[in-house]
Amino acid sequence: MHESTTRMTQPILITGGAGYIGSHTAVTLMEAGHRVVLVDNLCNSSARVLDRLRRLCGDAFEFVQADVRDGAALDALFEHRTIASVIHFAGLKAVGESVAQPLRYFDHNVGGTISLLQAMERAGVRRLVFSSSATVYGDPASVPIPETAPLTATNPYGRTKLVCEDLLRELTHADARWQVAILRYFNPVGAHESGLIGEAPSGVPNNLMPYITQVAVGQRDALNIFGNDWPTPDGTGVRDYIHVMDLARGHLAALRYLEREQKSLTVNLGTGTGVSVQQLVDTFARVTGHPIAHRHVARRPGDVAACWADTTLARKLLGWQAEHDLARMCEDAWRWQAMNPGGYED
Repeated sequence: MHESTTRMTQPILITGGAGYIGSHTAVTLMEAGHRVVLVDNLCNSSARVLDRLRRLCGDAFEFVQADVRDGAALDALFEHRTIASVIHFAGLKAVGESVAQPLRYFDHNVGGTISLLQAMERAGVRRLVFSSSATVYGDPASVPIPETAPLTATNPYGRTKLVCEDLLRELTHADARWQVAILRYFNPVGAHESGLIGEAPSGVPNNLMPYITQVAVGQRDALNIFGNDWPTPDGTGVRDYIHVMDLARGHLAALRYLEREQKSLTVNLGTGTGVSVQQLVDTFARVTGHPIAHRHVARRPGDVAACWADTTLARKLLGWQAEHDLARMCEDAWRWQAMNPGGYED
């Protein structure tokens, strides 16, 4: 009992903690009794999320504004706190932008991960949950996709995730003291049920759900659906959409696995169900009462027809599975957008 209590009082470091998935994971950890330290350089997030987190969870967290590429800042952070584990979200994530700016993406995503791992090594902290992506599967040969599927990448963003995964596998092979959970996300959507935190993209959204909600709130005229001639039931692309709060619970389950089993793992986090773009648009309209103006345009280069997860391993190893259905994802995404039309800048 004493060891468990000690672990609970040692804070967990969340890099990119002011971001979309980071902030929701912070809430999940704090609700489970953990203290958290959030580090973020705020290049792709808002400091206003911190006030929202205090409204939800009180003062069970600390915020440090720093860049994970800054080794001295990380050393100072670890020196003054007894960190138990690290969840690493910090990085850039726009596929199209990565094609135009590969150097920047490798600097932030790969360089930042190396800097963090070096600082952890210096501090003697060797338990890490890593934010990976289903993009490491490239254009899958078949669906659902198991963790044993061939790994490849069709864009620089996906390549940075694959390089980091390779690095982490080499690290755990070289030093058995490292315990690493590699979590391959599919398509996170939705928001906390309070409507206080959610996805707040800067500029034109790169992801489907925030684009839909911005059309619904009147910020955008119409949604472009890229391709209606894919080899899918309705011709539109099929993806595995997972509620961000289910995804956050997956991180808590992964941390508990690392503590309990003292060994590394790689798992998919998804629902295991494919949903087409048209199906998502129609469900959103039905659930919220807001039809979404949309038009079909040509396919985007690099897109794939269908991609969804085999979630067997997550259920077996983590005892985790997604709980929220597509209607709930739409409801929560719309509540967030309707309460915060301009995101955190309102």
